[in-house]
Amino acid sequence: MAQDKPVTLAAIIGAHGIAGEVRLKLFGEGVDSLKRFRAFNDFGGGKALSVEKLKDDGKGGAIARFAEVKDRNTAEALRGTALTVARSALPPLAEGEYYYADLLGLPAVSTTGDALGTVVAVENFGAGDVVEVQRPDGKRFMVPMRDHAVPEWDAARMVIAEAFSRE
Repeated sequence: MAQDKPVTLAAIIGAHGIAGEVRLKLFGEGVDSLKRFRAFNDFGGGKALSVEKLKDDGKGGAIARFAEVKDRNTAEALRGTALTVARSALPPLAEGEYYYADLLGLPAVSTTGDALGTVVAVENFGAGDVVEVQRPDGKRFMVPMRDHAVPEWDAARMVIAEAFSRE
């Protein structure tokens, strides 16, 4: 896995109050998954945002205060900012676990070795993770991230069972 690849953990969705706090949309498993980090990179902006305060908003998101943000105007200007950390900063995973960022961009092949395309998205609609693969012709298909559908994957490729790779 690319250990220094940026992984987006949250995004700023707007200002909260007048003192520079921001509302966050979370992409991990709740606000507790963010609390281990004292700073986030502003993906694409080249700046670090240092955490002063982080709390659950009670609605599935979070409220944060960053040392670099002192007023509502500055907070509002950060709307849409992705908060990232290096992949190497994330905790190690147990066997069979994965971070979405590790799956995105993987080449997908069938169990017979045929090239199928590239993993372009990972979704979870409530019943488990589903990967979306884009074929070379631009068409996409979805596959449940289950052993019977994805019998094998690693840092180099994802193998998809033949029954799930047909159009």
